Amino acid sequence: MKRRKFLSTMVTSGSVAALGSSLRAIGEELVEQDEMMPAFFIGHGSPMNAIEDNVFTRGWRAAMANIPKPTAIICVSAHWLTRGTWVTAMQKPRTIHDFHGFPQKLSVASYSAPGSPGVATAVSQAVADVKIGLDQKWGLDHGTWSVLMPVFPNAEIPVLELSMDERQPPSWHYELGRMLVGFRKRGVLIIGSGNIVHNLRLLNHRMPNTGFDWADAFNNTLKSLILKSDHRSIIDYNKLGREALKSIPTPDHYFPLLYTLGLQTKADEVSIFNDHSVMGSISMTSVKISANSPG
Repeated sequence: MKRRKFLSTMVTSGSVAALGSSLRAIGEELVEQDEMMPAFFIGHGSPMNAIEDNVFTRGWRAAMANIPKPTAIICVSAHWLTRGTWVTAMQKPRTIHDFHGFPQKLSVASYSAPGSPGVATAVSQAVADVKIGLDQKWGLDHGTWSVLMPVFPNAEIPVLELSMDERQPPSWHYELGRMLVGFRKRGVLIIGSGNIVHNLRLLNHRMPNTGFDWADAFNNTLKSLILKSDHRSIIDYNKLGREALKSIPTPDHYFPLLYTLGLQTKADEVSIFNDHSVMGSISMTSVKISANSPG
């Protein structure tokens, strides 16, 4: 993807129009809505959140309580890194248990949401600058289903995952998010699922509800930048000092935030929720982007 002057302005209606042409070409029934769907970045944390009722799952439900029912959900999960970019395109995505050491109840949990080959095709056709392949093997990893299970327990809304090309720089992921903004006008809920601070090597189980000073410092810096829409600084996180490098030892859990921020338009309002740290080195801080009042 060519680097563009994407940091000077937010997305315009041109993206929505281009998507409309793509959808008409494949006959997909994603009709234009009166208002833009919100977009979210969810700090997903432990997969146990899938089956627990806690402050985080209640925060997810509250943040999504009053949004219109999505026609489909696209999730960018920290747990699907690939060479190239792919979108799940099967009718029935499998539930992936990509973890170990948790109770049997979690290991047998299943999220049976349907997929949508039509929406997947629309995604692959809507982005001219990036080849997005149609995947038939992956499914829904815990970055997706552990968040959706508490919020949409009936699993009746079609769910797709979009992979992240591990070879690409942060700016590339941000701009790909921008190119998907038209789906918000078509009733599609887009979620980036990861964590702003995510350093498993430094986890401290004696700090279940607090963060290290450096982790909280970086989390606070990011919150300020998010609320100011300073996307340039967020993309160039490696310039934010020692706290940033400790908070993001690998970018897999950080990149989903860039997709969500790429979906922001000038008309949107931004709010923060679930602003907590756990185990010293994980932040559950989450972001809602909405054209309506923040919630």
